[in-house]
Amino acid sequence: MKNNYRILGIDYGDARCGIAITDALNLTAQGLETIHCEGSDKIILKRLDEILKDYQVDTIVVGMPLNMDGTKTQRAEKTQQFIHKLKCKYNKIKIDTIDERLTTVSAHKTMNFLDINKHKKKNIVDTISAVYILETYLNKTKNSLQNEKK
Repeated sequence: MKNNYRILGIDYGDARCGIAITDALNLTAQGLETIHCEGSDKIILKRLDEILKDYQVDTIVVGMPLNMDGTKTQRAEKTQQFIHKLKCKYNKIKIDTIDERLTTVSAHKTMNFLDINKHKKKNIVDTISAVYILETYLNKTKNSLQNEKK
């Protein structure tokens, strides 16, 4: 395992972008913040520059919006354009995607379970979704490693 390199998870959206990060051992995912971008990738990229200065990140995982049947949504094209920008700007960092189906639904269920005020939900739903995206990626890579050992 790499030494203290973290993985960053992104729930990319038009108005907001949720950010999550792993612990130093890449075992758990924590919500970092929600970037309010109002459709501007420049705002997201500027904030990512600051986050990447604070953390040693070697992988960025972006949730890919898919339909329930696995086909790409209209949103997927915008997400792919954003991923292209990430790959150009951060060419030394691995950029990967993960199926993000139902992450927002799961985030809302979690917030309802925790009885979070409806006015606060809008500001944290994307961060929680980013955590689920990152956890899905961690589980997928852990399962891949276990299958390789068999």
